[in-house]
Amino acid sequence: MPQIIGLLHGMERAFPGALAERINQIAGGKVVAEPVSIGAVTIHDQKKYAVILDRISHEVPFYRAWLKQAAHQGTQVVNNPFWFSADDKYFGCLVAEQSGVASPKTALLPHREHPTGTEATSFSNLEFPVAWEKTWEYLGFPLFMKPADGGGWKDVYRCADPDEFFDAYSKTHTLHMMAQEEIVFHEYYRCYCIGRERTHIMRYDPKAPHHERYVQNPPEIEPALREKMERDIVALCRALGYDFNTVEFAIRDGIPYAIDYTNPCPDAEPTSVGEENYAWVLENSAEFLIERALNPIPIEVSGTWPQAHR
Repeated sequence: MPQIIGLLHGMERAFPGALAERINQIAGGKVVAEPVSIGAVTIHDQKKYAVILDRISHEVPFYRAWLKQAAHQGTQVVNNPFWFSADDKYFGCLVAEQSGVASPKTALLPHREHPTGTEATSFSNLEFPVAWEKTWEYLGFPLFMKPADGGGWKDVYRCADPDEFFDAYSKTHTLHMMAQEEIVFHEYYRCYCIGRERTHIMRYDPKAPHHERYVQNPPEIEPALREKMERDIVALCRALGYDFNTVEFAIRDGIPYAIDYTNPCPDAEPTSVGEENYAWVLENSAEFLIERALNPIPIEVSGTWPQAHR
């Protein structure tokens, strides 16, 4: 019987269907790919899939809970749902620091408003008033305020001074926020990483309209910069335990600063990433998923955290 790769996705249409088709073309009958089918679940349901590619559980808690069950039963879930659940962007900064990857100075901010179910007495250990001047001195202005566990450029604010900081902060309500120094860059890249070793570097313009952000016919990357980015991409994905991820770099004074690198469900639609980038991610995803189906890795050793984090 062939091994089954299940594709769990939401609104995407092009990538999941094309990926299943490509896997079935090149797997020689040893592996077949199909959309995941899931209904009501019990703890005694049997394992069906050798591998599941998860493209939607970050938005659907029901799927995330079921994926943990599948992983517990031995299914190779990409990305590992336990690591995926534990991460946030602030913790990612700590991982980058230990992995030798340059990243912006970062500060964690208290909630602007009490989270649901809490009140003033829930914050007995929180210093008040908050010494904001210490944060500003550390980061400098301008700075960016963003959710510590968000994505998609939602609720991101650029603050040029304390007044803009407090104006942005007032809009965050109960969100879990962090602030980072601004990296003024002359180049910017978004990079796929598949299987913690296959890398694809794409010139990217985060200031352009969404459909124009992937730069067409970019200039050649200086070899030393390419080597450094490839090293940092792999180091971050291995430390985070991600088999399907994108890493973003802002280049300042020749140094790549990792800006965003916890993207375990990155864009893979041809209309936004462009045909050349789409072809790369489609082919490499297919090859990697087939390899993982035929050569599974025990989940307890699927990540390679630095020793200090064990």
